[in-house]
Amino acid sequence: MTTPGDLLATWIARRATPEAVAWLAAKRADIARDPSARTLALAFSRASRCMGKLDLALVASDLIAADKARPDWTPVDLSVDQAARIVLLIEAAQGPEPFAACLQGLVSTADVGELIAIYKGLPLYPDPPSLVSIATSGLRTAMRAVFEAVAHHNPFPAETLPQTAWNHMVLKTLFIDSVLHPIAGLDRRWNPELARTLCDYAHERWAAHRPVAAELWRGVGRFADDAAIADLARVLSSGSETEKMAAALALSESHHPAADRTLALRPDLAASVAAGRITWNDVRDEPSAT
Repeated sequence: MTTPGDLLATWIARRATPEAVAWLAAKRADIARDPSARTLALAFSRASRCMGKLDLALVASDLIAADKARPDWTPVDLSVDQAARIVLLIEAAQGPEPFAACLQGLVSTADVGELIAIYKGLPLYPDPPSLVSIATSGLRTAMRAVFEAVAHHNPFPAETLPQTAWNHMVLKTLFIDSVLHPIAGLDRRWNPELARTLCDYAHERWAAHRPVAAELWRGVGRFADDAAIADLARVLSSGSETEKMAAALALSESHHPAADRTLALRPDLAASVAAGRITWNDVRDEPSAT
C-alpha cells in the first residue's frame, strides 16, 4: 500500500531538482541511521534552502491518492520544502525515542515556516493522543498562518481534540477573521455548547456593530433553542443575502417547533433549500486580509 510518505516523495520528485531529491534521500538515510534530535534538527532547518519553496501543484488525482493513503488527508497548499520537512519527520518517527518529545523540541525553536510544516504533518505522525498538547499550542498562536496549518484541511483536530479545545478552535477561527469551511470534520463535531457560544459571539458582534460571518449559523440550526431561533429570524429578516441563505439552511436543519414557521416567512428561500438549490457550499465566507 502506498504510504503518505511515499506520496510526498513522489510529489516532491515532480517539482524539485535532482540535486534536491538526492539531498532529501541522503537526509532520510542519515535519520534512519541516527534518529537523534540533532540529526533531525540539522536536516529540518536546512530543508527550505536545499529543497526550494515551489508549490507541489497537486491535481485532483493526487488528492484522491492522498485520501486513500490516509483517510481525510487533504494536502492542499503544500510547498516542496514543507513536504520535505514532513517526510523527514515521518522518518524520525520510526526511531526508538518518543516522537512527541522530539517534535516538541522542534516546535520550541522553529520559525514560522517550520511550524507550518510541523502542523500540516500532524495527521501523518504516530500516536496522535500524545500530540494533542503540541496541536493546541499551535492553536494558541497569534500567527494566523500557523493557526490555519492546524485548523484547515487537517483531520487531526476533529479526530483527536477534546470538545473544549475543538470548540475554542472553531470560535477562534471566526475571532481572527478566518473561515470555517476548510475545517475538516466540521459537521461531525458541532455540539450544543458550541452552538450557544456561537450565538453569544454573534450578539457581541452585533452589539459592536460588526458583521457576523454567515458560516457561523452552520453550527446553530440543529441545536437551536428559543433564543437561537430568534437569532435566526433576525438574520432571515435583516441579514445580507448570504446571511439569509445561511439562516434558511440552519432553520431547515432544526427540529425546533418554531423553525418551520420561521422559515416559512421566506417561502422563496425555503423552496430553494428544499430543492437543493442552496447548500452550505453557497455560504462560504472569504478570509479577511492579514
